[in-house]
Amino acid sequence: MTFTLSEPITLSAFLAQPETKPASEYIDGAIVQKPMPKGRHSRLQGKLCTVVNQMTEVPKVAYAFPELRCTFGGRSIIPDVAVFGWSQIPFTAEGEVPDNFEIAPDWTIEILSPEQKPNKVIGNILHCLQYGCRLGWFVDPDDSSILVFQPGQQPLLCQGGDRLPVPEAIPLELTAEQVFGWLKMDSQNPARTV
Repeated sequence: MTFTLSEPITLSAFLAQPETKPASEYIDGAIVQKPMPKGRHSRLQGKLCTVVNQMTEVPKVAYAFPELRCTFGGRSIIPDVAVFGWSQIPFTAEGEVPDNFEIAPDWTIEILSPEQKPNKVIGNILHCLQYGCRLGWFVDPDDSSILVFQPGQQPLLCQGGDRLPVPEAIPLELTAEQVFGWLKMDSQNPARTV
């Protein structure tokens, strides 16, 4: 959903507004509200953050943030998962995570929702790559594929047993099939009780 204003809004004016639910992004002078995450989207987002952080947080290699506002290069976007190398996290003087991130993530992951237009989502990944991001994943649950973007390379379509590229410093091996297998939460326990 895009909000049309009678006069263009500046990035600083957008950032001064209260947050919306679902969150809104600032793209090319327009305010674009993200769709409310649904089941598959939430499951993949949560699992990706958990799996990455299990491998990277204790050794202080990287951290995966869900729905983190990143403002850089004239845009203010909220990747579904924003992974920052530990040395890239702009910690406060007290060593805390800051509220504002004004840099591109090192790895951005976007999970397509049925209400989203793919090119707008891919546009955010490309924007991240233009400003220093080293890896982008475009996750499409409908066809169980992940389109991988890396600077200076053709996009790579990963499906089934294809191994997914991850940043070099992250000791993680995943296939597209494993990622989409996370959606089958009840397959291990056919006798469901609520």
